Amino acid sequence: MIEPLGKQHDRAGFSCGQTDLDSWFRLRAGQDEKCNVARVFVAVEPDLGVVGFYSLSTLSLVVENLPEELAHKLPRYGAIPAALIGRLARDQRVRGQGVGEILLADAIQRILQAGRSIAVFAIVVDAKDTRAVDFYKAFGFRPFPLQPRRLFLPTATAEAGVRQL
Repeated sequence: MIEPLGKQHDRAGFSCGQTDLDSWFRLRAGQDEKCNVARVFVAVEPDLGVVGFYSLSTLSLVVENLPEELAHKLPRYGAIPAALIGRLARDQRVRGQGVGEILLADAIQRILQAGRSIAVFAIVVDAKDTRAVDFYKAFGFRPFPLQPRRLFLPTATAEAGVRQL
């Protein structure tokens, strides 16, 4: 089950193996939530507790940073709206069980739902390493030309993918 982060969620035992992600989740996720900097969602399994999380927030994309084949189709505003999946991690205890994929799918669904009320051109992620880049590319995310670890997925593409399911 994936639900909003709450005080009832024990974060102390969570470990994805990346110190910065573990530390953010344990120490700062609740604060970011309270300050309206990010919305944090957790995957919970009854016997294991929290087995994954992701955060969502908004950002603006500079049109010129997009690949030219997309940029030339967009209005020449200084920036366009996007959603950021700021952090996404699954616990080492559930490695290989598809939890990361489930978290990503849930995040995309939430963004698409929000996109019915507020404009969102693309979904953006910042991959920690090449393995994470490959993970996101497998779901159709494309790197920004000048930032290969920052990837995006147009919401129109995500919506079309969801309709095919």
